[in-house]
Amino acid sequence: MADSKKLLEIAARSSIPVLLCGESGTGKEVMARRLHAMSDRAQGAFVAVNCGAISPGLVESLFEGSCRGAFTGAVSNQQGFVRAADHGTLFLDEIGELPLEIQTRLLRILQERSVTPVGSQQSIPVDFRLICATHRNLQAAVCAGKFREDLFFRLNVFPIRLLPLRERIDELRTIAVEIWRELSSRNLTESELKSLCQFPWPGNVRQLKNVLERFQLLQNLGETLDDILSSEPWDFRSLQNIHVQELSASLYRSVKTPAWKSIQETLLQCGNNKTKAAARLGISRGSLCYQIKIHNQQLRNLEN
Repeated sequence: MADSKKLLEIAARSSIPVLLCGESGTGKEVMARRLHAMSDRAQGAFVAVNCGAISPGLVESLFEGSCRGAFTGAVSNQQGFVRAADHGTLFLDEIGELPLEIQTRLLRILQERSVTPVGSQQSIPVDFRLICATHRNLQAAVCAGKFREDLFFRLNVFPIRLLPLRERIDELRTIAVEIWRELSSRNLTESELKSLCQFPWPGNVRQLKNVLERFQLLQNLGETLDDILSSEPWDFRSLQNIHVQELSASLYRSVKTPAWKSIQETLLQCGNNKTKAAARLGISRGSLCYQIKIHNQQLRNLEN
């Protein structure tokens, strides 16, 4: 993450197109807004567009605007996304979801740096900073014929990769403290921070924020952070695509995970009381629940 911050500072010194790559929930829009705020276009508009939600039939009017009477329902002039970002920043989120026919339209806008509103014959020049974001592998999409190669090279001028939270264990504590500070006047305990660091966070920063927000609301009702983490979605199958040794080193380099045999013996000694067993093993209750969940999943996989 330190590298991405440095790259962000460098990119902010120019109007170079930036491509933010990373898993869902890693904070790509947050980084895009930060880049805009750091640039000399900070006084201009920041226009965010979700490319996955754009209808092909409306692409021309949404991107380039339209004139009154150009089509049924066009009761007034509309400037469109691109002109709205004039002298500011246009952020195209999930650019990999953009259909091919819309990619062609976007490529023309980037080449000509102008738009032609629907119902008009006059091109209007625009000056905007382009930032795109995607969780997809655009190079693979190009090879598969799902993304235009010429557009890819227009976007991939200054790529910045945002690491998933499971690869940012050293920074996770700081992120959690910053989020929690906005939610509560009390500090997170060392035990709570330890529990957060032991969770794999498949939903990344977005999931971390959701968990802390829920904990802030439920803590006065007796819910502990471990209780909330124990019920949090954790898809083991998705993590099977990650090299097991790399994942283990990333997730647990600061906490040694007990062998399954030790976990079984300790649970038996504690009468299956997970809280007592976790304390005896030197791990959090949430971590113990994850180990049990992993073991049960492995057994089910073997049965299948």
